[in-house]
Amino acid sequence: MLAADVTRAVSLAHAALGSVAERDWQVPAGDLTWTCWETVEHMSDDLFAYTAQLAPSAPPISTHVPFGWQVRRDGGPALTVFVEPADGNAALLQVFEACGAMLAAIVGTVPPDRLSFHNYGASDASGFAAMGVVEVLVHTNDVAAALKFPWSPPDDLCAGALHRLFPDVAVDDPWPTLRWATGRATLPGRPRRRTWTWDGTPRR
Repeated sequence: MLAADVTRAVSLAHAALGSVAERDWQVPAGDLTWTCWETVEHMSDDLFAYTAQLAPSAPPISTHVPFGWQVRRDGGPALTVFVEPADGNAALLQVFEACGAMLAAIVGTVPPDRLSFHNYGASDASGFAAMGVVEVLVHTNDVAAALKFPWSPPDDLCAGALHRLFPDVAVDDPWPTLRWATGRATLPGRPRRRTWTWDGTPRR
């Protein structure tokens, strides 16, 4: 996947989330233990973290780039990127958009074969772009489930992410398949996944 895919996913999610920016984001997001606010912070943090992993000229293969992180409440996400709640949902959306732009910029800049650490396998720029797309698409779905706004990302974006990160998953209808692959839905003949990972290792 490419920088343009990251930009597209973030732009679509930003518009969808912006349509409910006046709502209360302190409610649980879908089946997560996180609030909608924390979920969007988590998306922003992932986009930033993937940027950070790719940015050094000689990235680490066995661990994360050592930015500090913290958990602000029991059960909340471990994050580096935070937004002051008093600044409101619009401020959080601005941070989300900025983090997406950073990942797109680094994906489009670094050598395509540069490898860096991820828990699910050392990955290249294409892999980190796909990870960013998946995080944005599925976590926006979590927020949409709570705040009841329509969210159905384009088939080609979903299919691209599936092919890059879930090469063993048979793709029928791309968006339902991506939701199934990430433990958020059932499919005919395929019960809901309770555990899952992706494979970020480079494709030939």
